[in-house]
Amino acid sequence: MFQPYTAPAYAGFWFRVLAWFIDTLISCAVFFPLGIAIGLIMMASGSDPNSGDMILVRLSTNGLSIVAGWLYYSLCESSSWQGTVGKKVLGLRVTDLDGQRISFANATGRHFGKILSGLILGIGFIMVAFTERKQGLHDIMASTLVVRGGEIQYQPPPPPDFGYQGMFGGGAS
Repeated sequence: MFQPYTAPAYAGFWFRVLAWFIDTLISCAVFFPLGIAIGLIMMASGSDPNSGDMILVRLSTNGLSIVAGWLYYSLCESSSWQGTVGKKVLGLRVTDLDGQRISFANATGRHFGKILSGLILGIGFIMVAFTERKQGLHDIMASTLVVRGGEIQYQPPPPPDFGYQGMFGGGAS
């Protein structure tokens, strides 16, 4: 009759590092060839590498990689997958504190919160190993959790019945 509440299995530090590594490999597979192609085009053009046009090309490429990273993480984590390809491969999901899917805005805040986690000597990431719910600084800021396994179905038990049933607990026979 009652379903006991089971706490979700939080994703620990090394699971999350491995998921990040998988996502980094995917990113490199896309952007490394693109960078080589742009570099070859810049060399073939014979332009001065310090000219305004070449600086603009480099800035545009860097801007494109920032936007692509933001969209990759935020769209994947706010989608029905609830995580990036690396998290999906390892069976991890990003949820809010109630175990629900997060919004795109929340995923965006979480993504850019990672900048702060990294700026303080990576301590924001290392926090995952030491906090009760395995949250990094960016998770705490965005009110998110990273959990392992399928969706947790929590159904609160019905309230107790305090109705008077007579002296011996039964009705009139």
